[in-house]
Amino acid sequence: MPSITPADVLARRRRLTLSGDADGYADLFAPDAVIESAFAPPGAPSFMKGREAIREYSRQVMASPLRVEEFEVAELYQTQDPEVVVAEMRTTGTLTTTGRSFEAASLHILRIREGQIVHFRSYADPRVLDDVTGELGQGS
Repeated sequence: MPSITPADVLARRRRLTLSGDADGYADLFAPDAVIESAFAPPGAPSFMKGREAIREYSRQVMASPLRVEEFEVAELYQTQDPEVVVAEMRTTGTLTTTGRSFEAASLHILRIREGQIVHFRSYADPRVLDDVTGELGQGS
């Protein structure tokens, strides 16, 4: 049986994100996985541990008025550690309550072991959400 590559895991992550499948998304993570968001916006966790915490938060995000319409890996870099990849992501979507669209670039560092994400670091600029919602950081 061929091994699951990081690119395979990221392709599945894309499909699950676009389809709004929070449970399938959470199942990509190991039971004790960690997510760190260096620039988490107010109200969002900067650290999560465990698949079930990831599942709960994923359900909230996917039920929110932010609709992701495209979520693509623009570049994927393999590091010297075969478990670690760096993904440059491009995301587009719409805030359904206002119809305002957004585009975001982010950088993700992932440790993927045996087809499951065990550590995920996200570097995304929260000002994108500020621009779309107008709720965060007024005047900054």
